[in-house]
Amino acid sequence: MEKLYIFDLDGTLYEETDHFDYYAEHLMERVPVQDQGNYWADYQQIKQGNHVIAIGKVYDVARDLSVTIDPLTLQAIAAHKWDGTPVQDVASIYGKEALSFDFTSLVAIGDGWWLPFACAKHYGVADTQPSYHATKAYMVTDQFQLREIEGLRSFLLSLKATDKIVLMTNSDREDVSRLLKELNLVGIFDHIISSARKPEKTRYYFEQLQSFYQLPYQQMVSIGDNFINEIAPALMLGMEAIYLSPHDPGGSHEKLVQYSHIADWYK
Repeated sequence: MEKLYIFDLDGTLYEETDHFDYYAEHLMERVPVQDQGNYWADYQQIKQGNHVIAIGKVYDVARDLSVTIDPLTLQAIAAHKWDGTPVQDVASIYGKEALSFDFTSLVAIGDGWWLPFACAKHYGVADTQPSYHATKAYMVTDQFQLREIEGLRSFLLSLKATDKIVLMTNSDREDVSRLLKELNLVGIFDHIISSARKPEKTRYYFEQLQSFYQLPYQQMVSIGDNFINEIAPALMLGMEAIYLSPHDPGGSHEKLVQYSHIADWYK
């Protein structure tokens, strides 16, 4: 039975994290001088898991709140202020429907990119894009080295021998081309979707891929390190999902498998 495997790129097919700290340091330069010490202290607490801002949460930029969601329905179930104080009557703020995320006001903290973003927003940084672009520029220098994951190319080729494999990433096409070259994964994927705007358009692209490949959702598998971007939308459509993270997603599902790293899947 043929399957369609849909892979994320960043944090899935490579696992380096140095660029997140570089991003955080660059953002700190945009924080008011008197707040930079507190910003950096909070960022360290966030990285260590000792803060309400954490991977798997949602950051409400306007209200400066960390929102806890049900990972399988994407409904808001709790919210906390920056200092950890719980917010009362969350349903009156966010309703009882699945939340819709964007990249500016209600942000899904699905990976390490969004931890310094939330911290910078709390400390008044209006525009994070210059720091993001500076970090992307850093990632193409010799200072940033990507390590090819042992056995990954062979594994993907073995999948491709019997099934379809697609790459779907928020990175732009130029970044994708460079990263695939560095990772020795050029020519592997049957289909590449760049600048995918996950999670906002995840479901849309899953539906487009289902129509293009003419496979039922039950034969489609989403693989990624970001639960909100890649995993929850797949499960809601009846797809299988492989979550690559050491973090507890906060729920179980019969179609969900979790590994800490992609190599744990095939070794």
